[in-house]
Amino acid sequence: MSKVVITKDRQGKLCGLDPAGQRAYAKWRKLVLDLPVGQTLTFSYRLARSPRHHRLFFAKLQELLRRTEAFQVMDHLRHWVVMGAGYADFVPGVDGTPNAIPRSIDFDSLDEVEFSELHRAVDAFLWTERAHVALWPELSAQQRWDCMDSFMKTFER
Repeated sequence: MSKVVITKDRQGKLCGLDPAGQRAYAKWRKLVLDLPVGQTLTFSYRLARSPRHHRLFFAKLQELLRRTEAFQVMDHLRHWVVMGAGYADFVPGVDGTPNAIPRSIDFDSLDEVEFSELHRAVDAFLWTERAHVALWPELSAQQRWDCMDSFMKTFER
């Protein structure tokens, strides 16, 4: 797979990051401009992960860890919310029963777009009754809802 890293120069024009990148960008640009009518072209892009967004996500997890007794270890909470968000692979266990294995969320595994989608899915999962019961099993349904509402309001902008 070809890789093109582009940037904007001081004049505001798109260009390759270095001489090899400039050659790759020129080839890609020519490919796009010469695309015949009716033909398609597929390409992928990767947005650099936002350190600020990364810190926000982990600050939320840290605060959630502080507010629940269900988890004492950050990695366990992180794995649980990632799996709850559906970001996991299912592999057969020793008895043949499928086991969820959380996927990595490191900077190399997820770009900013993918990480944003994961973050949305985690927030959606945290609003489920299943998550509420796991986080605060001793509370009533209304109390659990209030706990989650209070938690989420902490991170509203």
